Amino acid sequence: MQEPPIDQLIACPKCDALHHARHLGENERAACARCGTLLITPRARSFLHVIALSFTAMILMIAAVFFPFLKISAQGFSHASSVFEVAMAFSDGLLAPLSLAVLMLIVGLPIVRFGALIYTLWPLANARPAWPHARRVFRLAEELEPWAMAEIFIIGTGVALVKIGGLASVSLGPAFWAFCALIIVNALKNAFLSQWTIWDAIGQK
Repeated sequence: MQEPPIDQLIACPKCDALHHARHLGENERAACARCGTLLITPRARSFLHVIALSFTAMILMIAAVFFPFLKISAQGFSHASSVFEVAMAFSDGLLAPLSLAVLMLIVGLPIVRFGALIYTLWPLANARPAWPHARRVFRLAEELEPWAMAEIFIIGTGVALVKIGGLASVSLGPAFWAFCALIIVNALKNAFLSQWTIWDAIGQK
């Protein structure tokens, strides 16, 4: 039996099962037969969803950085700080590289990834050829995904709140809830994102 060409196969990103790839109708979706992971989505609809969610995520990220994150009250004193203010507090001396790394991993890399997705998908969603260097930009977006650590930041914040809860009164600011909303938006974006569909659209002239 002759094996199909490699460009007609698609591997599941979760379980590595191989499937025959084909273009779908407007209301069709293809999922992995083994684990159910979404593999191929209708092009125009999924692109618009990813673009809209990426714009939403960028707005939430900006709000999460500059709005108050936590307010701590103890013995009649209270103080509220944003993520940006906390990072800048350690911007002098030996801790400056750590401050820069925190801002890049929590804020910079996610914004770059959202911008890369918008750059890649905007012309494709409007039935136009991909913009120059779309392959490199989308590959960059894929490579940055493991380094976007908003979720890890929220988990670390939760652990810290448990430890200081007995020492002071802690209230959550709007930036904390913006981070929580960002996690939900990012999960929805990943649900609509199909790498094969995007690569296939970029490859078409």
